[in-house]
Amino acid sequence: MPVRTLTLTALLAALLCICGPLTLPAGPVPLSLATAVMLLAALLLGCGRAALCVSVYLLMGLAGLPAFSGFAGGAGMLAGPTGGFLLGYLPMTALVGLVCSRAESRAVQLLGMLAGTALLYAAGSAWYAWQTGVGLTGTLTVCVLPFLPGDALKIAAVLTAGNRIKARLKRAGLLR
Repeated sequence: MPVRTLTLTALLAALLCICGPLTLPAGPVPLSLATAVMLLAALLLGCGRAALCVSVYLLMGLAGLPAFSGFAGGAGMLAGPTGGFLLGYLPMTALVGLVCSRAESRAVQLLGMLAGTALLYAAGSAWYAWQTGVGLTGTLTVCVLPFLPGDALKIAAVLTAGNRIKARLKRAGLLR
């Protein structure tokens, strides 16, 4: 991996560690900017390198660094009701990175980001329902509905700003 790509991957992992703890309470599942950074990493780095970026973030959080929501860290975060969202970050980012790296248009990138977000909702909601015993309607009310407007804004912002950033990084020779 070229040094510039490794550096960009590390910078995005660091940005995840900065944005991940910054949350707004939205019930038992907090609203975080981490998903926006993951979408950006997927758009810029593609599948494998974005997955590496998210893996580094998850490993730092699991090691105890306060990188998860509410400045929490440690393996206990995975065992809790929101652990499915943490586990869902990896397949979400890989899917979005795969689609965006092959996308010929922003419409396809949008579909990839929507599919990745849906995958994250599915993983997080399934884990939450299993951990809490809450039914489907209650789980969707807590794990999906409050996040739809914010995630729509995050996707729109990443599509707009992310593609501009990607173009500038390519012109500077920092991305292929």
